Amino acid sequence: MSIRKFYLSDPWLKPFTDAIDGRYNSCHQKERSLAVNGSLVDFAMGHFFYGLHRDNEKWIFREWAPNATKIYLIGTFNKWKESPGYEMHRINRQGDWEITLPLSSVSHGDLYKLSVHWHGGKGERIPSYATRLEQDEVTKIFSAQVWSPEEPYKWKTQDFSPAQNAPVIYEAHIGMATEEYRTGTYHEFTRDVLPYIAEAGYNTIQLMAIQEHPFYGSFGYHVANFFAASSRFGYPEDLKELIDTAHSLGLRVIMDLVHSHSVKNVNEGLGLFDGSPGQYFHANERRNHVAWDSLCFDYGKDKVIHFLLSNCRYWLEEYKFDGFRFDGITSMIYYDHGLGKNFTKYEDYFDGGQDVDALVYLYLANKMIHEFRPHAITIAEEMSGMPGLAADTASRGYGFDYRLSMGVPDFWIKLVKEIVDENWDMGHIMHELSQHRPEEKVVSYCESHDQALVGDKTLVFRMIDAEMYTGMNKSYHSLVLDRGMALHKMIRLITFSTAGGGYLNFMGNEFGHPEWIDFPREGNNWSYQYARRQWHLVKDQDLKYQYLAAFDKEMVKLHKEYKILDEPFIGRIYENSNDKVVAYTRGELLFVFNFHPSISFTDYGIPIKGKFRVLIDSDDPAFGGFDRIDRKALYLSMRKASRQTINMPFYLYLYLPSRTALVFRMEPVKKVTDL
Repeated sequence: MSIRKFYLSDPWLKPFTDAIDGRYNSCHQKERSLAVNGSLVDFAMGHFFYGLHRDNEKWIFREWAPNATKIYLIGTFNKWKESPGYEMHRINRQGDWEITLPLSSVSHGDLYKLSVHWHGGKGERIPSYATRLEQDEVTKIFSAQVWSPEEPYKWKTQDFSPAQNAPVIYEAHIGMATEEYRTGTYHEFTRDVLPYIAEAGYNTIQLMAIQEHPFYGSFGYHVANFFAASSRFGYPEDLKELIDTAHSLGLRVIMDLVHSHSVKNVNEGLGLFDGSPGQYFHANERRNHVAWDSLCFDYGKDKVIHFLLSNCRYWLEEYKFDGFRFDGITSMIYYDHGLGKNFTKYEDYFDGGQDVDALVYLYLANKMIHEFRPHAITIAEEMSGMPGLAADTASRGYGFDYRLSMGVPDFWIKLVKEIVDENWDMGHIMHELSQHRPEEKVVSYCESHDQALVGDKTLVFRMIDAEMYTGMNKSYHSLVLDRGMALHKMIRLITFSTAGGGYLNFMGNEFGHPEWIDFPREGNNWSYQYARRQWHLVKDQDLKYQYLAAFDKEMVKLHKEYKILDEPFIGRIYENSNDKVVAYTRGELLFVFNFHPSISFTDYGIPIKGKFRVLIDSDDPAFGGFDRIDRKALYLSMRKASRQTINMPFYLYLYLPSRTALVFRMEPVKKVTDL
């Protein structure tokens, strides 16, 4: 039986097919060696064995610590003392430890840790499979917490299966989703933000910072406790209620999963868990991540793969997440973390600088996730364009459903910062927005949350700047403000409508949230001023933010009603960089943009045949525009031809106001005379 191979669609990969096949063989061999009864799902069950479990009338606790010589369970139940009755016992040569306790010895809500001894030292550690942590308000010290409520959460939405269409993602951070000067909660997000997201038309929510992290300002990317939902935002049942409610609204919920590195923290993390630096991480020069001040997993170890695969299954199973956005993939798959290359030639993917162990792990993770939850989606945050990363495993790829198109937000911010509007090149814009590897689907976005972090600005804030504070009243106009409003809509629409598989927006950016993001820290006197979302701005009927939100809602509706992101083909029909005009089709829709900063065109000919009605006009007053388009008219293509030129092509002649985008629906044509 012939096997479909992703690289056959790209002739430039022909010199590297042996390398690709070799990597695939490594993936397949590792899968065969680990899969229990042929199933990676049955292998990824570490969370059922390790950690604290209630078993009928007793507690069983297990931990993997091969370098340990003694381990004690300590906590509020024994006054944090190393008591003989709480000493664990080594049960095998692999380094597994176990203790069985009467049910009365440990109670729901108790705090606990491990006191781990090794040759030459000892230390208090949080169990590696701890599912709930609590931070002391005074000392700020984290401890594991026994979490076994008498009545487990009862799911209201059973067997949720989302509509199988392209993801339109609303990326959110629970803590900063509140308007108040504090950390928001799961419950508040469920009550206040979920209805807003559903009303806005998004079909997917991507939650950041769920895995427990000791430093709030890390945005959730310095994870210490991989199986614990962050206690800052509430209780496990609150997160389950959030996901359950989202499912009842038809929204899939995916999680920002960090398996690319871990914190260096010794007390909270895994860095020196049993006294050995090489238990979970590299013990050599590859141990420390030079850019992120964190530790790098050793993906070549079966125990590490077991830990991480079990972590994937745990979040899908315990909380019913619908997939993951894998963070920092580029960092994982290159020995230099992708910091030393521009990836301008194919050799950069096959020059020996790739961590094949990391690629094998990603293959296994995707294989297991899709086996366990067929409707789950996986997205790779990867900027190098590694061939096969977002090709399915059956075609010898690594199995991601999508890759984040990370070059797009970088392109937009560079364009807005460095090139005046008069010099924007339409062909270049279309190339940057639509390029991707032939075997992959990508998720496009205009701006990332990283671009809003302190020291930088969102697109709208960069374009409008100080006038965000003084000019967003509906009665105010200026060249700067009108430009920023118009381009905010146009940039989003052209990015959305050319996306090669999905679209993402960070919360608040859809309505032009002002200012930057800066989490509480010593440098800002622990202020929440910029670590929150000012939802009142979009609700204020006197301000222009609602115009941008209304436009975003109509834009997102294009996919809900016409499934344009599921349409793989973009029909590029016209590009004119002198006029700053671009036109293309996506499915049954026609998109026409005039990016010119000052010139409006009358009877501008777009080479296309048909009848068209306006669906969206960015110049509509409902979106803060100047009402220069007749949105009720039926637009007909026509020939401007003489008797000698009866074979002249059809053109759609349009009035194109400056800085305006138009979306048309093609009407059915019965016969030529209808035109």
